[in-house]
Formats: sequence, structure tokens, C-alpha cells
Amino acid sequence: MIHAASRQALAAVRERLNSVLSGSATDDAARQQLAAELYAAADLLAGQPRLRRTLGDSSTDASSRGELAESLLRSRVGGAALDLVSTAVQQRWSSPWDLTDSLEIAADDALLAAAEQQGVLDEVEDELFRFERILADNGDLIAALDESSVPADRRTELLRTVLEGKTSPITVELLTHAVSSGRKRSLQLAIDDLLEASAARRERSVARVISASELTSEQTSRLGESLSRIYGRPINVRTAIDPRVRGGLVIRVGDEVIDGTVATRLAAARAALAR
Repeated sequence: MIHAASRQALAAVRERLNSVLSGSATDDAARQQLAAELYAAADLLAGQPRLRRTLGDSSTDASSRGELAESLLRSRVGGAALDLVSTAVQQRWSSPWDLTDSLEIAADDALLAAAEQQGVLDEVEDELFRFERILADNGDLIAALDESSVPADRRTELLRTVLEGKTSPITVELLTHAVSSGRKRSLQLAIDDLLEASAARRERSVARVISASELTSEQTSRLGESLSRIYGRPINVRTAIDPRVRGGLVIRVGDEVIDGTVATRLAAARAALAR
């Protein structure tokens, strides 16, 4: 998680990333390769405490840190990734871990940009949301994927087995790194961050909506329009079905939850009767 003092540094990294991604020579394959190389650079820093502290030490000369990063990574990554890592290490971070996290965030952004260019960003968002719901209903699965004592390759193998043939390649790559990264607090929280990052690319927020039965496209559209008016910004609605709500809707926008389900009202009534 990026701390508040490092947000300006992250903004500079993202600005440089957007500049790279807008380049005419950056196609889908190049964007996905860039993401892979940024993930690799983040993994390198996560596994090398001395190097991470050296490159993230804002009390030293910024250009010297950039030169060190370039000398270490020149033979390992392409020019675009090298440029971004050099930009990142020259920023002022409140913690060396924030530098590491910024590279992961930039890699996520590169994959989301590839999805947007391919016209499948909506599909990726929907797959992430639906997998989030699967995890919410399967404690054993989330425990297995989050268990840090199990080697990352075994956890990612389990993930790929679960997702095989059901999601797009970009969704698989986003989730695979979320599982293998030692910097993610949990896979569910990582999915939350990815959904917010995807929505931010289109300057909107995500509403996660749970209902007892499937909403029609007209209902979903009307709900999106109503939420957009309430929050004063575009809202992208993602829906899932959970028969346990027994009618009504659970709507989550950011940290705010609107629960109008029959199940919640019944639970409140039972609690009142028990007093």
C-alpha cells in the first residue's frame, strides 16, 4: 500500500507510464511485456533488502540511484521498463517498500491499458468481480491462495487450474501476480485495488451490486444512472447473484455499503426480538 507521502512520487511514475503507453510503437504485446518486466523488477527489489533500501533512499543523489538501477537492469529488461524503473527510483519515497509497490502498480496499469486497447477492459473488470465473489463464497480456496507458507508457484498453479478456460489472458496475468506477490495483503483486497484502478482509467468508480436474482440490462443501466447522480461521478455497475440476500440489493461503492436486502432486515428484526 502506497503511503500518503509517496503519492506525488507515484503520480510521477504513472505520468511517465502514460507517456510510454501512448507511444506509437507500443502495441498490445509490448504493453504486456512491459508489465512482465516491471513485475520482475518489483520482485527483485522485494527479494533484495539491501538493494531496495539503496534505491529507495531519498537522502542520496537521485541521478546516482537512477544510474545504479539502469546498470543493474539493463541486461534484464527492455528500454521502456528501464526508463520507468529509473524514473521511479529517482522519486522521493516515504519508504523503500513504496518504491517496490509503485512498480507493481505500474505493471497492473500496463496490463489494464492493454485490455483497454484490445476493447476487453469491461470483460476483465467483470471477470475480476465475479472471481472476487467466488472467493467470498469459498473460504478454503481463498485460504489456499493466500497461504504465504506455500510456495508461490504452487499457489499460482492452483489459480491457473481454477481459471483455466474461464477468463481472458490479461485477467489471468493480473491475478497470477496478485497471488505470487509478497506485497499483497490478500487476493480479495488485491482484486479491489485492480477494480478501482480499472475504473480510474475511465475516470469513473465501480459499484459492486449483489442481488438475489439476475438484473436485466435495463435495471443495471437505471441503477448506474441513479448511482451516478447520487455520487456526482460516472459509476460502472458490476453485478453478481447471491440467493442469500433474499431480495433487494447490496451495493458497495468504495468503502460505502448500501444494504437494502430482505436478509439484512430479517437479521435486524431477529436481533430486536432477542433484546
